Amino acid sequence: MKISFLLFFWRKDMKKTLKNLLVLVSLLSAFSLVGCGKSKSENVLRVGMECGYAPYNWTQSDDSNGAVPIEGSKEFANGYDIMFAKKVAEGLGKELSIVKIDWDGLAPAVQSGTIDLVMAGMSPTKERQEVIDFTSAYWKSDLIMVVKKDSAYANATSLSDFKGAKVTGQLNTVHYSVIDQIPGAQKVEAMQDFNSERVALKSGIIDAYVAELPEGLSVEKAIPEFTYIKFEDGKGFVASDEDLAVAAGLSKGSKLKEDLNKIIDSVSDEKRQEMMKTALETQPISEE
Repeated sequence: MKISFLLFFWRKDMKKTLKNLLVLVSLLSAFSLVGCGKSKSENVLRVGMECGYAPYNWTQSDDSNGAVPIEGSKEFANGYDIMFAKKVAEGLGKELSIVKIDWDGLAPAVQSGTIDLVMAGMSPTKERQEVIDFTSAYWKSDLIMVVKKDSAYANATSLSDFKGAKVTGQLNTVHYSVIDQIPGAQKVEAMQDFNSERVALKSGIIDAYVAELPEGLSVEKAIPEFTYIKFEDGKGFVASDEDLAVAAGLSKGSKLKEDLNKIIDSVSDEKRQEMMKTALETQPISEE
């Protein structure tokens, strides 16, 4: 009887001890996971882009030509922005993660800390500099007009030749704002991206759209019936250096800016030209 009584309390104490041990193990596991999560987060550079703005960035189904997985997706991203983002991540000693975000959501995403950087063919305009910071430029370009080869505007040499033309550009970009410089042009509602503009041009909804030189080179390869007009000095658009540059966007006061500028500035112009050439050669034939 006495032995049974002692066994009863021994078992009871053992159960209590085991329960406490299980709780302790659970807590340690939780703290371990949190610690690992934090460590992984600090070791990852999350870069946001549209993944649909060739040759700067686009989406593809595999990892060919050095494409990088898109976070939360089975698809991959590639393009000039990705090539440069790789160099930035390597320079910072971090793992690169690409986050697909609509154009209008990019600046808010970096402001909120959802992403670390925007690398999306974005120009550091004065308006954008009011809400986010920018690195030094990693590409500079010229503004051009994309038209059909058989259109009345295919032989245009100056902005005045587009009088009466239906013209558009991408929403919230300098491409759209400079349309006001075209005498007598019909300014069509801004569009979400180049794909939308290509479809609109092909269907006759517009006669032309404003873009940058890489898009002109890109679209000639993707859609043979399209061409682009590059204007001589004094006959084309007037835009600031900021409007024609492409830079990485980051949150105001970010400690990364100094290191990012050093990495970006270390890439020679020859290497940048080589990277853009590769992007133009490896982009999808058509993104429609």
